[in-house]
Amino acid sequence: MLAQQRQSAILDRVRATGGVRVSELATEYGVSDMTIRRDLEALADRGLLAKVHGGATTVSPGSAYEPGFAAKSVRQRGEKTAIAMRAAALVSPGDAIALSAGTTTAELAQRLVDVPSLTVVTNSIPVADVFYRGGRPDQTVVLTGGTRTPSDALVGPVAVAAIASLHLDLLFLGVHGMSERAGYTTPNLMEADTDRALVEASERLVVLADHTKWGTVGISSIVPLERADVLITDSGLDEDARALLSETVPELVVVNPQ
Repeated sequence: MLAQQRQSAILDRVRATGGVRVSELATEYGVSDMTIRRDLEALADRGLLAKVHGGATTVSPGSAYEPGFAAKSVRQRGEKTAIAMRAAALVSPGDAIALSAGTTTAELAQRLVDVPSLTVVTNSIPVADVFYRGGRPDQTVVLTGGTRTPSDALVGPVAVAAIASLHLDLLFLGVHGMSERAGYTTPNLMEADTDRALVEASERLVVLADHTKWGTVGISSIVPLERADVLITDSGLDEDARALLSETVPELVVVNPQ
């Protein structure tokens, strides 16, 4: 096998599995460890993978990288379902609520279509579509205007202006990441402004974030961790993170994946 063919196969493996080991590749391709290391170095020099001790992994996306809604919707499905079910229990008939953009908030929307007399403000096209297709006639759905992002959020000055005069009972906020230093974050600068407007318009803030969001930092902070009244996450969150969040957030809710 030529070096170029081997490197192409190695790259396919990394993309499929997330990581490879030098020793395993050397055995599989019948070459020396040094040959595999040179292959990995060549791929790393082109920015196609990241070398680590004993192997290589996929390249970590930058803090401004924003995957599309469809790509995110297939991740952590069980966790998102459990989080959405718990969040739905916080909503009562007649509430005026906001749902930010995100796949977890879209999952929550599916569980709110039968709540009577609900008023929903959202900057998410998929969330609005859930209510338009399956909601009740006595529900009111307000979709903000704005500039559309890869995750199907409407953001920017138009969205902020639409939100500014509202007074809402609850905001369910989906986030790209959360960390002790950066708080709740997003990879989109204008989305951070829009999310902060939703926070300011709402009496209570409920953040919905599965365990994979911990340690992920987007380019722009929305609000600090302690600003949330409730954080709903799942049991995949490690013990150190749970301990820190328990001391920081007024109410930490941990659910088991469905």
